[in-house]
Amino acid sequence: MVINGATSVRPVLFLVKIIKGLICLERPNVRAMQALLYGEESMLALESITQILNNEYQIQMSQQFMLRALEVSLNALPACQPNPPVGCVLVKDGEIVSEGHTQAIGGNHAEVEALKAYKGDLSDVTAYVTLEPCSFVGRTPACAKTLVTCGIKKVVVAMLDPDPRNAGRGIDILKEGGVEVEIGLCGEEASAFLSPYLGKS
Repeated sequence: MVINGATSVRPVLFLVKIIKGLICLERPNVRAMQALLYGEESMLALESITQILNNEYQIQMSQQFMLRALEVSLNALPACQPNPPVGCVLVKDGEIVSEGHTQAIGGNHAEVEALKAYKGDLSDVTAYVTLEPCSFVGRTPACAKTLVTCGIKKVVVAMLDPDPRNAGRGIDILKEGGVEVEIGLCGEEASAFLSPYLGKS
């Protein structure tokens, strides 16, 4: 290429660089082409930023699911008392597929209501629950054991249940059953709402 009477070899060398890169690859792909065009360090930085943004997006979506579970829990009042008003949503592929809240005294808890409303495969479903699933049998079966036996692989819990009959035992049952557990998402919001209703059942 001639620019102002001078021959520029940079474009030629650039094309040679691309061709050499493609020859070295058995199956050229977009990632390799981007690395050649922009440089490996730039690509690593771009991938790092993309991962951070993806993580932030996942966190925001999870927060929205838990806030929805809190919203659903409002439907439990006042019939659920003296049990606390708990909400649960089931999420699959980034979409809420089922919801449930604590029923009138003696009725199903939020988790069971959500499970009953969903008829699909639960192996790739995540449950978002505003309060730790119960570990003891009272008027109803233990929700923690129900979640294990139904096949759910992940449960996100907003806050632990301070009831001494539970107090972490529900989490232990889930983990021992092979369920991944995340605790504390929207915990402040859940605690602010649930605190007046805890310890009364």
